[in-house]
Amino acid sequence: MSNRKVILNQEVDGLGAAGDIVEVRAGYARNLLLPRGWASAWSAGAEKHVLALRKTRQAKQIADHDEAVKVKAQLESSSARIELKSGKNGRLFGAVTPALVAEALNTATGHDFDRRQVALPAHVKTSGSYTATVRVNDEITANAKFEVVGKA
Repeated sequence: MSNRKVILNQEVDGLGAAGDIVEVRAGYARNLLLPRGWASAWSAGAEKHVLALRKTRQAKQIADHDEAVKVKAQLESSSARIELKSGKNGRLFGAVTPALVAEALNTATGHDFDRRQVALPAHVKTSGSYTATVRVNDEITANAKFEVVGKA
């Protein structure tokens, strides 16, 4: 079984963050990571470039830590509202997805969150109040409250 080194272009669940150099099975790299643009082929020159980028990113991340703490405080103090069609008993037509929660949090806080930053505790299929875990950056997570309201 042959393995192959790749450089991740974006965060891949269970594998690593953007800029990480990981070793994966050759078929996984060839059939999934490389065609979708999630990773690029490893080379010694590319590794040096990535290490230089990582140094600058770490320096920037220290400055962004204070901003991330402010975003966390804002997320935990605010509440988002999601309206979806529902039946008579409050059961929703469809389900609340991380993308819907991210969009609601974007409008509630004014910050830009991606669906991959939002983790829901379970399937949300009824009206009510819920809490989602939002990954602000690599080190800081926030518990954001959101309310699901059914409309006829």
